[in-house]
Amino acid sequence: MSQNDLPLPTGEFAKLDNGITLHYLDEGQGETIIWLHGSGPGASGYSNFKGNFPSFIEAGYRNIILDLPGFGRSDKPDDIQYNLDFFVETLNLFITQLELTNCILLGNSLGGAIALGQALKHPSTVSKLLLMAPGGVEERETYFQMEGIRRMVEVYQSGPMGVDEMRQVMQLQLFDSSRLSDALLEERAAVAKTQPANLFSTMMVPNMTERLHELDCPILGFWGTNDLFNPPEGMFKFLHNAKECRFLMLNQCGHWVQVEHEKLFNRTCIDFLKNN
Repeated sequence: MSQNDLPLPTGEFAKLDNGITLHYLDEGQGETIIWLHGSGPGASGYSNFKGNFPSFIEAGYRNIILDLPGFGRSDKPDDIQYNLDFFVETLNLFITQLELTNCILLGNSLGGAIALGQALKHPSTVSKLLLMAPGGVEERETYFQMEGIRRMVEVYQSGPMGVDEMRQVMQLQLFDSSRLSDALLEERAAVAKTQPANLFSTMMVPNMTERLHELDCPILGFWGTNDLFNPPEGMFKFLHNAKECRFLMLNQCGHWVQVEHEKLFNRTCIDFLKNN
């Protein structure tokens, strides 16, 4: 399947100075929120956040729903290292090219780690952070002990990911896997077939816990107690180290807070943004 045939909406494309072309949806007017998705096979900005950004449009925000390199409709080179430095460099080039300033970064999992990396390296570009089970606060070995990560690696290495294989991975994302629609699984399986083999093998994210005290921007975070991909205890690393930070811990909730608790997530984020 080619990039053009993917079952995803087509938005805008930005060719960056490092040669990478990124795809993004640009919806709404107002203060800018950049939406950064997680790293699961077949992920895209739209598949992660389709139930969320319409509420933010109504609340008066400009929403840039980004496909990270290696995902969605963005470029997927097979000759680079997909480490945090590369993702942050690419995000910062994107912010610069679109002449964005003082952005709100919203990130889930890998997207949360990228948001942290951007805020630490380029603090003047970030006004607030909205984080859902963010990566970047554990050692790599800790993540690979998690049931969800182990299943993802096992299925990904066994061969091409069809709908059934995608279901094996995605059902661990949610506390209630009945919320997984066939359409979502088909959407992600199609994207997974276009992803390079080196995407996950070179995905290195350092533990940034000791640098959290450097963050000056307000932080709102979410974590599910039933998260099988990122240890929920990571929440306390933020609360103990970041200067201005609050987290909601939700029971009967997995790795996708924004999906399992869509209305609560949307309402809580918008209230935070309007009052901080």
